[in-house]
Amino acid sequence: MARRDHDQIVETAREARGAEPGPSVLALLTVSTSLAVLILGGVWFVFFRT
Repeated sequence: MARRDHDQIVETAREARGAEPGPSVLALLTVSTSLAVLILGGVWFVFFRT
């Protein structure tokens, strides 16, 4: 647990690294990458198909 030392919060290295990206970060990256692929595919289809 974090403690105060002269108006500063003191944490161990393990406590400071405690926040890990959860599944919401993975979902955001997956959705945004998929959307980018769809948009680029649409641009290619409209402008570069022969």
